[in-house]
Amino acid sequence: MSTDAAEVWLPYAADEIAGLPDGLTYRFWDGGPDFPGDPGDCAFYVVPYLKGPEVAVRPLAGMRSLRVVQTLSAGVDHVAPGLGSLPSGVRLCNAKGVHEASTAELALALTLASLRDIPGFVRAQEREEWLAGFYPALADRSVLIVGYGSIGSAIEDRLAAFECARVVRVARSAREGARGAIHALSDLPALLPDADVVILSTPLTDGTRGLVDAGFLSRMKDGALLVNVARGAVVDTKALLAEVGTGRITAALDVTDPEPLPAGHPLWHAPGVLVSPHVGGSTSAFEPRAKRLLSTQLTRFAGGEELQNVVMTTE
Repeated sequence: MSTDAAEVWLPYAADEIAGLPDGLTYRFWDGGPDFPGDPGDCAFYVVPYLKGPEVAVRPLAGMRSLRVVQTLSAGVDHVAPGLGSLPSGVRLCNAKGVHEASTAELALALTLASLRDIPGFVRAQEREEWLAGFYPALADRSVLIVGYGSIGSAIEDRLAAFECARVVRVARSAREGARGAIHALSDLPALLPDADVVILSTPLTDGTRGLVDAGFLSRMKDGALLVNVARGAVVDTKALLAEVGTGRITAALDVTDPEPLPAGHPLWHAPGVLVSPHVGGSTSAFEPRAKRLLSTQLTRFAGGEELQNVVMTTE
């Protein structure tokens, strides 16, 4: 099928993205109430970033000519509810390569801040109180990465400088990776009791929703830290609150369930819990990388070439 004059919906003005190919019709839509044209004419839909699932799926039912859905996030769970309305053959692509560095940075920042009790120092500074003492280090600790895709690998890249005793990798299925064995999710019950830090970087799927339940948490060793830079619904919030309430483990969460975390929610003040507002990928590195990805993908699309980061094709 020809791509001549095919319509592309972008969350940026076309003149803000260097290297876009000629021959396509670009329309700007960042999730506002009014569509920039007839959704039925859109062939390539770039989902507005961080606008939520309701915005993401709103035009999909009318996109009868759609051939590509491109997210600007690593996960695609926010568009999944609308995929059933699409014609067959639509390719869903994620933003692999855009978020790895920033998300891995935050995973390490949350880990270090929690272990070294940076939030406690901030509160003590406000009270003009000097909290001298010994605090846990990341050095000589065992780290378990649950979700060993490109983000999990980027997290391990950054852990290399911290002299961890061991890094253990877990993915959906077992395989041999460049750094050694990658365990299957089914191995978690045996792996959790030995981990000092458990970092979640898995996508949200039917298989990972509620993965971190009461049983998972009970297998974590005393004093362990749970870090979530994946999706909030990977963790059973009620079970987590019960476990951190005992003081046995701590947690650092960039994502929560519900999200945004509403005022008055017990997670805000749960003992040993550090919360950041889902900013793993929202850094100065995002926009330049996102625009480079869009330029590359649309050049491939216009030239009839294979697209990158295809997660699935609708049937």
